[in-house]
Amino acid sequence: MKINIFGFYKIKEIKNLKNNKYLIQNFFSKKFIKGIVILAPEGINGTISGKNDDLNDCLKYIKKKFSIKKFDSKNSSQADYQPFNKIKIKIKKEVVPIGMKFNIKEKNKNKYIDPKYWNRFIKEKDITVIDVRKPMEFKLGTFKNAIDPGIKNFRQVHYFFKKLNKDKKIAMFCTGGIRCEKAANFLQKKGFNKIYQLKGGILNYLNKIEKNKSMWKGECFVFDKRVSVKHKLKPGKYIICSACRNPVSPKEKKSKKYVEDISCPNCYDILTKEKKEKLLVRKQQKEFLKNNIK
Repeated sequence: MKINIFGFYKIKEIKNLKNNKYLIQNFFSKKFIKGIVILAPEGINGTISGKNDDLNDCLKYIKKKFSIKKFDSKNSSQADYQPFNKIKIKIKKEVVPIGMKFNIKEKNKNKYIDPKYWNRFIKEKDITVIDVRKPMEFKLGTFKNAIDPGIKNFRQVHYFFKKLNKDKKIAMFCTGGIRCEKAANFLQKKGFNKIYQLKGGILNYLNKIEKNKSMWKGECFVFDKRVSVKHKLKPGKYIICSACRNPVSPKEKKSKKYVEDISCPNCYDILTKEKKEKLLVRKQQKEFLKNNIK
């Protein structure tokens, strides 16, 4: 049975966060929905999975609860397994942390580029194409000629922005669009006005653009058990290292430094003996449960 996965976000003022967290958690748990939803004063951001009818009921509930006519961005895909262990509803100060309150009144000034026009747009002269995700995500895949800001924490992105030319066009992209919303809002406050975003993010692009017409190279990291996705949002080939939580490619799995559930080429040389022993014990416990519990 296929599991449906739905990602979404909406930038708008949200109040009574604690009460709404409880209500959403209660409603979702009755519908056998899993995933993660972040609530913040500036909006809601989430990815949830389950049966189609349950998903639709939960999305209708969220829209009604927060008076949302339509989400700012949404993407849907499927997997052969449940990509989340449970449902988590979290309250945060920001939907994604950048250290600055979102100016909702300025949101409509953001310029969005639909996936079907994105290739042509990023080929233009005098345009800076920026991947606002983390280096680890950039490594798996990105657009041709895109810049990696080298930020391990999104709060650090403003250090990179200081280097940008306000007179040049900036084309930004991220996984689903929410990080670009925050980054664009930040830049607007700093006097930038030539900011463009890939509408719906990489996931929207991969879902709509055929592989033979795509300027995307590699796979897209996602924050669930799938680890990465390809065009049409089909599951990718990466797995997650149990020790360092970095993605591991098929090529890296062939390395002598890759030991299932214990290490990978990214962490093998820096793992302590004690850490490796703990991971080995956990691996043995996992195998015991797998072989003895039906």
